[in-house]
Amino acid sequence: MLTSIKLPIVIRAEINLVLVVVTALGLLSRLYGINFPKAVVFDEVYYGQFVSLYTKQVFFVDESGPPLGHMILAFGAHLGGFDGNFIWNRIGAEYSSNVPVWSLRLIPALAGSLCVPLCYLLVVELGYSHLTALGAALLFLMENSLIVQSRFMLLESVLIFFLLLAVVSYLRFHNAQSSSPVRLAWLVLTGVTCACAVGVKYMGLFTYFLLLGLATVHTWQLIGDRALSNSVVLMQVVTRFLALVVLPLLLYLGFFYVHLTLLYRSGPHDQMMSSAFQASLEGGLARITQGQPLDVAYGSQVTLRSVSSKPIPCWLHSHKANYPIRYENGRGSSHQQQVTCYPFKDVNNWWIIKDPGRQDLVVSSPPRPVRHGDVVQLLHGMTSRLLNTHDVAAPMSPHAQEVSGYIDFNVSMPAQNLWKVDIANREAEQEVWKTILSEVRLIHVNTSAVLKLSGSSLPEWGYRQLEVVGDKIYKGYQPSGVWTVEEHRYGRSQEQKERELELHSPTHIDINRSLTFIAKFLELQWKMLTVKHEESEHKYSSSPLEWITMNTNIAYWLHPASNAQIHLIGNFVTWTLANLALAVYVLLFLSYLLRRRRNIEDIPEATWCQLLQAGVVCAGGWAVNYLPFFMMEKTLFLYHYLPALTFQILLIPVVLEHLHTHMLRCASHRRALHGVVLAGLSSVYLSFRTFSPLTYGQPELSAEQLASLRWRDSWDILFRRR
Repeated sequence: MLTSIKLPIVIRAEINLVLVVVTALGLLSRLYGINFPKAVVFDEVYYGQFVSLYTKQVFFVDESGPPLGHMILAFGAHLGGFDGNFIWNRIGAEYSSNVPVWSLRLIPALAGSLCVPLCYLLVVELGYSHLTALGAALLFLMENSLIVQSRFMLLESVLIFFLLLAVVSYLRFHNAQSSSPVRLAWLVLTGVTCACAVGVKYMGLFTYFLLLGLATVHTWQLIGDRALSNSVVLMQVVTRFLALVVLPLLLYLGFFYVHLTLLYRSGPHDQMMSSAFQASLEGGLARITQGQPLDVAYGSQVTLRSVSSKPIPCWLHSHKANYPIRYENGRGSSHQQQVTCYPFKDVNNWWIIKDPGRQDLVVSSPPRPVRHGDVVQLLHGMTSRLLNTHDVAAPMSPHAQEVSGYIDFNVSMPAQNLWKVDIANREAEQEVWKTILSEVRLIHVNTSAVLKLSGSSLPEWGYRQLEVVGDKIYKGYQPSGVWTVEEHRYGRSQEQKERELELHSPTHIDINRSLTFIAKFLELQWKMLTVKHEESEHKYSSSPLEWITMNTNIAYWLHPASNAQIHLIGNFVTWTLANLALAVYVLLFLSYLLRRRRNIEDIPEATWCQLLQAGVVCAGGWAVNYLPFFMMEKTLFLYHYLPALTFQILLIPVVLEHLHTHMLRCASHRRALHGVVLAGLSSVYLSFRTFSPLTYGQPELSAEQLASLRWRDSWDILFRRR
């Protein structure tokens, strides 16, 4: 057997030296001195908090995006041995010795560096020359804003890396021979990177949908190819669906699975989640609810939390204060005891589930569980008033009924305190009312009104607490009319004084419960998509119209004692050329489209298809990553434009090659274009060098030099005069 082996064994490899060089330059431009400054830079104050929580495995909610980006940053912190002990309370705070600054910023810097060769490869896959691809890589390499965003613990460079890799992978798949053994691998990589892009930031959805649209067109063309058999076509369609739809969905779920597995401890955002979710975490509500009885029984002492009271929780509450006899508008009330929803833990949140047919306020042995459809009374633990509603207008919502703790004033206003238990999710949790798990509607027997949180705040006489009403027009499932039992104990004291002491004591009966991953995922995902914190106007916020002309900048870091500073400012020449290239491409596209409609074909069909595909990827990539921001109400910043800018930059060399090859017939015109290109690249380099002190934060410039860099009056460049 050994005699059959031919020696020497030779392996030949082709190395694209241009690709190696641009990769090295990308690494140098992004990695050089990333440990400077050793202070918190802009949104590092935001992402650093999540990294610390990851390090300590403490649960949190970030409504701005899925968890993959935070996990990537936390992995960088883990590589450096970060223990999570740093207070991220202000921009400019000096990092302590235990913070591995270089490690925290390493992964975003690597991602930004690798975007440079990816730009090169993308232009090549679009069918353009390697010289054109080199131009694209150089433009991306010298873009100041992309360098700044890559050098800190921020996520835009990671997002752009996955977006570019997804596009390159798909184009590699599309351009590969059908018999190529690696073709399927490129398709799978496309699905993986699309999932990663969406997993880093929801903005990744824009490019993902663009790629799905492109893949749909290509698949439709494939279906129409009569040279392929039905079985081959079916296999191709199924393969693409699995790789581009099913695989990203599974990976997206996987990101949350890892996220929820790692973050198992109670954290600062617990109260945003349901009682069941909180109880599944170690500590926090779990410390309170651990060991509570699972089945709600007659005689149970409970606190009822509104399902809709998020992110601020609130519990059904009453206290020794009555509604005013008349409100400010002159309307009268029942003058009975106030019932509200209170956003704090309080002994007045406790209620006793009473059997209307018995006087007992303790749990029998064995306990009699409350079931779906049962009629109960709710007795307020501290005041012994029964929960009541009647045909009296609510104080802030006159279309609904007032809810009160009933007081017999002997004024022909009889008690109406019977409530029917309606378990909304009983298909999942059976017929018995369960602690934490059951979502319950309390339906008034006399009027069919549903106990509901109106969302309005009461005036001073109601201590600014939230209004609770009886809603007779309640239909379907509305979170405002659904309640869950959060804290629960079996009542053992019949006497009022003993019961008050019991209500002040903690719960302590042993029992276990947990939520499934899917239930936790759905709740967390819904929370991230629907919960919005109050947005306040930021000094450096901007509108999308200000981005394309670079009317705005962001001061990322200012040295406390010198003029050294870092700003998110783009390469002015590159942004101008990108806008010009987009305008030229649109004119070319419309011109060709109209002329082809008149059966005038100026360019070969293959060239038209190439130009069309480049437009879908580059101009389309710009459009889908830019135009949606006009419909967003959130606070926007210049860095939101960077994914769109990336695709727009790639359009510059594409348009130039098309002009050179298909529009300029005269050799002198082509030579003139060569001169323009060289002048443009030189201007890009000079602009890059000019603003590099604001990109890297060094060397420090004088006040006069900084003033000379204020090319626009709207730029906020600060300096100290000496």
